Amino acid sequence: MPRSRSEKSKNGEMVMKERIETDSLGTICVPADAYWGAQTERSRRNFRIGAGQEMMPQEVIEAFAYVKKGAALANRELAAEKMSEEKCRLIGEAADEILAGKLWEHFPLVVFQTGSGTQTNMNINEVIANRGNELAGRRLLHPNDDVNMSQSSNDTFPAAMRIAAVRALEETLLPALERMIGTLRTLETQHEGIIKVGRTHLQDAVPIRFSQEISGWRSSLMRDREIIRLLLDPLRELPLGGTAVGTGLNAPIGFDKLAAEKISAVSQKSFRPAKNKFHALTSLDELVAAHGAVKGLACDCMKMANDIRLLASGPRCGLGEIRIPANEPGSSIMPGKINPTQCEQMTMVAVQVMANDTAVGMAASQGQLELNVFLPVCIYNFLQSVRLLADSLDSFRQNCAEGIRANVEKMQENLNRSLMLVTALSPAVGYEKAARTAGRAFEKGISLKEACLELGYLGPDEIDVLLDPGKMV
Repeated sequence: MPRSRSEKSKNGEMVMKERIETDSLGTICVPADAYWGAQTERSRRNFRIGAGQEMMPQEVIEAFAYVKKGAALANRELAAEKMSEEKCRLIGEAADEILAGKLWEHFPLVVFQTGSGTQTNMNINEVIANRGNELAGRRLLHPNDDVNMSQSSNDTFPAAMRIAAVRALEETLLPALERMIGTLRTLETQHEGIIKVGRTHLQDAVPIRFSQEISGWRSSLMRDREIIRLLLDPLRELPLGGTAVGTGLNAPIGFDKLAAEKISAVSQKSFRPAKNKFHALTSLDELVAAHGAVKGLACDCMKMANDIRLLASGPRCGLGEIRIPANEPGSSIMPGKINPTQCEQMTMVAVQVMANDTAVGMAASQGQLELNVFLPVCIYNFLQSVRLLADSLDSFRQNCAEGIRANVEKMQENLNRSLMLVTALSPAVGYEKAARTAGRAFEKGISLKEACLELGYLGPDEIDVLLDPGKMV
């Protein structure tokens, strides 16, 4: 295949070199140095949507490389008369080049294309066939007959979706989440023993250790991690072997099981055949559930980031109970202003993930008869959520969480002024008298001890024992 994309004409201008490719609709010109073929080129021309920004995710392309390599290995065992050793080797070598990132420029298709992802499947088939033929030095591989043997776009694209989702969760999001949990655990240890005001409804509440407050954030993320891990398992079922409508037409018996085993081996991830291919081609409930867990993590990240920016508000006219790193100037007009920008990026990412969950759910609802035709937009949003949230967690951890420090003086000041310490008096004097004590203290601007003494409910020594914050946590 020619490798030069352009050449000089007689007048010195650069002109595009092209070749002619053929498919069932006829002939079409393709850039000479492109590994893709006719079907990819038609899709590239027909779907100019998104100004080149919403491209088919690289994770999906890589997942397809595993599908094609695994399928070739399975076909080699089950249909050796068609899948020769040389063909199998060439498909595997081309797939490995895709996984190594060497051929990324040969996947030019956007997300908003056919809802089954057929043209992306053909893009993969054509690139692997043409690259394999180049390696062989002759035309040996056919995109449909060889690279797509025993497969259909209708089972390969949803299979690639599940493989991409598993890899993204296991290799990107869960490690970032683990790092964030470790940082929060360190913060707990660093701030052990510091007592501060608790708050409910954004109003003063009974005391809490700062380490306990941090532990709430950590435990939320740990529960999210647990749920994501649980929901990974259904994603491991691949619809390969169902071919066009779930019946397995044109696939040899046992292909589904063997292909899943080969994909597991080459990807070093665990996959298995879907028990019911008719379900697997039409339903995306596993992706909906897994993305729901990702959204749950986004919700907890939103809460944690909002807590931190409230606690850090000020520096003089807010709560000011913690200090966070000053990463950049916060205002173009107010000198010296510092904003909680890492909290803001995390909450914006959380909003995007929540919005993506709507798109994933709506796409999953569009299964019609034997196929869902909203596959590309579903996996696009799923992978964007995972990618954004993982990056957000790492950015927040490195640029904010690791630098959180308690403003102990401010915490102590607020604690001593809190009227809700009166809760500890309630068992001794009763709810009504305790409420009157708090009301008297607030109205007159005096301490709880002074108010309780004025009302004559308890003696000074009794009050001091009961109002010890260390005994309330």
